[in-house]
Amino acid sequence: MANTHQTIMTNKRRTKIVATLGPATSSYEQIKGIIESGVNVCRLNFSHGKHEDVKVLVETIRKIDSELGLHTSLLADLQGPKIRVGEMENNGVMLETGATIKMTSTKCVGNAERIYISYLEMPRDVKPGEFVLMDDGKLQLQVVETNQVDEVILKVIHGGILSSNKGVNLPNTKISQPCLTEKDLKDLDFALSLNIDWIGLSFVRSARDIIELKHIISSQNKHARVVAKIEKPEAVAELNDIIKVTDAVMVARGDLGVEIPMQNVPLIQKEIIKKCIEHAKPVIIATQMMESMITNISPTRAEVTDVANAVMDGADAVMLSGETSVGKHPNEVIKAMAKIIDKIESDYDELYQRDKMPEKNQERFITDSICFNACRLSARVNANAIITMTHSGYTAFKISSQRPKAKIFVFSGNKKLLSMMSLVWGVETFYYDKMVSTDHTIADIKYILKKNGHVQEGDLIINTASMPIEDKGNTNMLKLSYIE
Repeated sequence: MANTHQTIMTNKRRTKIVATLGPATSSYEQIKGIIESGVNVCRLNFSHGKHEDVKVLVETIRKIDSELGLHTSLLADLQGPKIRVGEMENNGVMLETGATIKMTSTKCVGNAERIYISYLEMPRDVKPGEFVLMDDGKLQLQVVETNQVDEVILKVIHGGILSSNKGVNLPNTKISQPCLTEKDLKDLDFALSLNIDWIGLSFVRSARDIIELKHIISSQNKHARVVAKIEKPEAVAELNDIIKVTDAVMVARGDLGVEIPMQNVPLIQKEIIKKCIEHAKPVIIATQMMESMITNISPTRAEVTDVANAVMDGADAVMLSGETSVGKHPNEVIKAMAKIIDKIESDYDELYQRDKMPEKNQERFITDSICFNACRLSARVNANAIITMTHSGYTAFKISSQRPKAKIFVFSGNKKLLSMMSLVWGVETFYYDKMVSTDHTIADIKYILKKNGHVQEGDLIINTASMPIEDKGNTNMLKLSYIE
């Protein structure tokens, strides 16, 4: 059962923090430190690291969780069809503006005339006039001609130093490569064997990519949920369909800001958050949030404002990458982020009460109506908590998406839900599998919450449940009562 340690650490903050693990956060002490500082979700980046190292990380996180009475969520982020250049001479070569170079799919050590590219289909996919961007868009080249087999001639539009293994973006090119590469499929099997909560799918282009991944997960009888990473112009164009079929969304601003005009990213970010809240799908804002803290002890004021804006818009989670994986100050960056979140959540009232009237006569109309009215009632009577019992997690997602000011406590006998829910805005989870009667269960849950300091005598709380409770059916009941 949750202990009071959890109350102190997680009760207050609604917006969740995702931290990427790496060399700076690989030991038991380092991981425990960032979890105690406020991390809710640990991201395992499959672009780096060996399977055996990932397994040790997962075991370490689960050990820390059992010691602290927490449910830290695990996100396995698949690399996807990331295109890179190969090895470069002297680990870096100057590409002069105006020069012409060859890009080849035949392995070689690159120089100023010839570069190897990991994407074998590139000569068939690109057309003259299309752009090739390298190293996060710092170098810009344009296709002059292609032999359609193994070689592309490029003109350097904006040059610079090109180092080994830098990323390549093809913003105008329709890529024929599948969304899940051979490496991804092996990594996916491994992640599923560890019963990881969330699978991040990189470079999503259409809803079909998500459906294909979900099919693989269900065919292995696993329960991982899918995070669609929005970082391609095709994904932005297909946004509505992708949000409908995915379980969560990540706004991956690094590649997105290279593939589309950078000035479009802020508006797209806001639109994605708004649509995800409407569809009750968690949304993560990622990339460069506190980038300067990789080396510095404090963030820039622009970074503080960036994190604050994501929280004000209603994002479920804000994510750290290099800041926690290779940065010098992983604990300080979590504490800084937590301070920003706490300030916005305590002082910015527009964040709350985004209740959305349910549509009549759709399949979940009764459950949706209970969730809607629980949130609306909580605002009217200034309730301290909304407590939901759920087996599928549906009501927790739905209540969270309406951003109530009341705390959201989720009780479930489904252990797989407990850590998965740690990504979801405002939600705190508890394992509970005693189902005697509705009245008995509600009384028991109130006792547990009061005993552990989550609620106090005189607090008004709202319970939602299904009656009869032992059937574990759809939520159809709402009860308002005091803690005695």
